[in-house]
Amino acid sequence: MNMPPIEIAHLIATHQLQAVFQPIGRLDDSAVYAHEALIWGPAGTPLAAPDALFALAQAQDQVFALEQACLCVVLQRWSQLRGRGRLFVNLSAWALVQLTQHDGTQSLKALLHCWGVLPRHVVVELTEQGSLPPLDVLVQAVHAVRQLGAAVALDDFGQGTSNLNLWSVLRPEVVKIDKFFVQGLAADADKADTVRALQRMAQIFGAELVAEGIETDVDLRLLRELGLTLGQGYFLGRPAACPVSALAAPALAVLASRQVAIVPEVRAPSSVNLFERLQIVDAPALSSHTACMTVAELFQSQPLLHAVALVDEGQPVGLINRLHFFNQFSKLYYRELWGKKPCIHLANQQPRLIETRQSMDELLGILTSDDQRYLSDGFIVLENGHYKGLCRGEHVVKAVTEMRIEAARHANPLTFLPGNIPITQHMERLLARGSDFVVCYLDLNYFKSFNDRYGYWRGDEMILLVAQVAREHVHAQRDFLGHVGGDDFVIVYQDPQWLPQCCHMIEAFNARAALLFDPADRVHGGIESEDRQGVVRFFPLTSLSIGVVEVAAGQFRSAQDVANAAASAKHEAKKSTDGLARYVFHDSAIAAV
Repeated sequence: MNMPPIEIAHLIATHQLQAVFQPIGRLDDSAVYAHEALIWGPAGTPLAAPDALFALAQAQDQVFALEQACLCVVLQRWSQLRGRGRLFVNLSAWALVQLTQHDGTQSLKALLHCWGVLPRHVVVELTEQGSLPPLDVLVQAVHAVRQLGAAVALDDFGQGTSNLNLWSVLRPEVVKIDKFFVQGLAADADKADTVRALQRMAQIFGAELVAEGIETDVDLRLLRELGLTLGQGYFLGRPAACPVSALAAPALAVLASRQVAIVPEVRAPSSVNLFERLQIVDAPALSSHTACMTVAELFQSQPLLHAVALVDEGQPVGLINRLHFFNQFSKLYYRELWGKKPCIHLANQQPRLIETRQSMDELLGILTSDDQRYLSDGFIVLENGHYKGLCRGEHVVKAVTEMRIEAARHANPLTFLPGNIPITQHMERLLARGSDFVVCYLDLNYFKSFNDRYGYWRGDEMILLVAQVAREHVHAQRDFLGHVGGDDFVIVYQDPQWLPQCCHMIEAFNARAALLFDPADRVHGGIESEDRQGVVRFFPLTSLSIGVVEVAAGQFRSAQDVANAAASAKHEAKKSTDGLARYVFHDSAIAAV
């Protein structure tokens, strides 16, 4: 026997809608900032979930009726529970317009008054269900809500297509970041970058951000690290029949902890743009039909011009080098024979072209090509395919070199591990939070002799082995692994089990490093090679040393001080028999343990 279809009107009339409340927490002081009211349908039925409930209402053309009923249920229940603090209530844009278009906010005002809810405690959370009303109509509805004294929030920012436009026009007091950008945040550099961008937008538009969908400790810790002040999700508190006075215990533990999150690195060095670094010469361009005499006059009038571009119909067709031109033009009778003829025969008709938005990797490909004429001719610079100017070859080499050095400080080009700048920034965050942590400085013994004997390729293998072994002995979301350069690495441990990790690391590396030596050298236990004074002597197999500095709150003033202490510890570790030296800080001095 088929059951009769459930009617939304029947659910409303028989009071089968249930209000539940989910806390929104402050990530700075762990307080409950507000509650979002949600509606569940009849328990134990498919309509218990809000999505199914509203899908049925959509099918029965009862969405507005359901939203009105939900609002009444929420306010009534909040009043009965004597809820305190701010209350977020969900309304679609169309529902808000329909509520306010006939009598302004009188109906909403009467409803709030009926249940003793102060308008200033209410935040109308606009959900993007279906199409949006005309923007000017929605703006009027939002204005009416603000005149009543309530605030406006924009829900699920980043999920819909019109969010940015709505944010710009409506200027909501609160914007909720969609859970897509929050879940898995701690392991996703792009999501971390997106959250940073949203923070900048929130500052511009004067809005508070709420990170939705927080479900893990690592995501919560990173959100706090990024400076988010408000959050919501199962990890902070699940929807419940009654509002809560405190966030969930696991969330409180994370927020009270001094442990610092590992911020995922955001950008690959090759994506860096070079345009701002290039010294582009705003040089005139000539056509390929220009007479040689005219080219000579141009060079004579502009003595610093190293070359001139030939451009026909907007497209570069050649580049005339100043020195090459005058070498030809100064020959006997050349001026008389060729002065009035087109200059194209004196041009390099395959000039190097670069776009203003070209990446470092693309420029490197040009600089390492077989054709080295660019060093004297330089480059023709284009912007969106149009002639922009000229750039000397040495300026491009200088810009690429500077940016590669800078990129290496952010991420090592061999191991792709964070470089000096991220290492320093991480330690500064730990010091600022007053955290206890341990800095381990990793260095190789007898690496130079290995490198000299087997060459740089095998040397790179040895360095990559250090990175691989180190990764195996750190917790990706708790401990920080960086590559200072060469065979020097740094691990910043927040794991209290750092000492056994270091011992296992030395043991694992030494065993695997021996396999990089030739069999005969392994049998002899090392190799003969020249030392730094040029004297041939025997060097043992390459091994790992770790210098350790245990940092307690208030002992060091800066990351540079910590780094200096770690460097001293490293030198002592290289002298030790087991490759490990522990140091602690005492009255501005380093003392061995």
